[in-house]
Amino acid sequence: MPEILDIFNQDAFSASALTGNITLVPNAYGRINALGLFRPEPIATTTVTVILENGVLNLLPTRPRGAPASLGTRGRQKPKAFPVPHIPHEDSVLATDVQNMLALTPNGIAGLETVLGFLNRKLIVMRNKHAITLEKLRMDALKGVIRDYDGSVILDLFAAFGVTQQVVDFALGTSSTDVLGKCQDVTGYMEDNLLGETMTGVHALASPEWFRKFTSHASVKEAFKYYQSGPQILREDVRKGFTFGGITFEEYRGSASYVQEDGTTSVPERFIPAGDVRFFPLGTTDTFTNYWAPPDFWSVVNQAPAIGDAEVFVAPLEPKKFGKGMDIHTESNPLPLVKRPALLVRGTTSN
Repeated sequence: MPEILDIFNQDAFSASALTGNITLVPNAYGRINALGLFRPEPIATTTVTVILENGVLNLLPTRPRGAPASLGTRGRQKPKAFPVPHIPHEDSVLATDVQNMLALTPNGIAGLETVLGFLNRKLIVMRNKHAITLEKLRMDALKGVIRDYDGSVILDLFAAFGVTQQVVDFALGTSSTDVLGKCQDVTGYMEDNLLGETMTGVHALASPEWFRKFTSHASVKEAFKYYQSGPQILREDVRKGFTFGGITFEEYRGSASYVQEDGTTSVPERFIPAGDVRFFPLGTTDTFTNYWAPPDFWSVVNQAPAIGDAEVFVAPLEPKKFGKGMDIHTESNPLPLVKRPALLVRGTTSN
């Protein structure tokens, strides 16, 4: 009887090797990942507890030398617990997926597909799905309400932290609107709500509709009319970003669809709705954190994942009946948290 080769019982197909492969795939998180806003913090639990401390800031009185000093007042602490979303995703590799399939070899010559080569490409697709999901969650966090794929609320940051979202109407359809003054309203509001935090600047991600109205407004065009050393919004494509009124504005087109219960694909959802712009601070120290919980695997219970491997995990391959193929289980456990949601400002235009 011929010997059956168990190709999956090799180091290349172990959970650690597969997780390594998926980590080496260049991520495609998008613009928010490129901005580097969210500091990664692996945790050993599936819940994050944040301590909200209402510090007391008051003027200190003078005292004669030798007299008792004024006493500090302790702030009130309020612990808040937030569950970390669990995002599993599964697929499979079947013998029929690989049989008779051609693939390019490293030297550029076409040859028969290998199981490992097909599996790695499958992992790339799965990684990209996790990546766009993370981009969407982070954008939701910047909007103050993290939602599931179907729009249901996972976490309302404004309600959780007891703040009301600030909304600024830029009224870009009115030629006499003081757009610079509107920008100063945004930056001034953020400065007033730092509450011990620091920032180095303000960034805005705008829907294409809002961005077009903004760059077409008379006061914005006039401001750059004679400015030779900066971006030429009258002649150049500035959608990648330019600074006006102390804020860096750029167009954002992130969108994604999801598979519905009936198996059909939904209409792509824009991460920033038409006519909206979202403002957030840059250069903060502890406002934006991406918590990473451990995967739902027996071997890593109550262990904080390593930062490099925290984003997407791959379980050991599970064989199908009769050796027909292997099931792949991946998961990601991220919570992008904005600890000072009062710093998140929404911009609109009513005309």
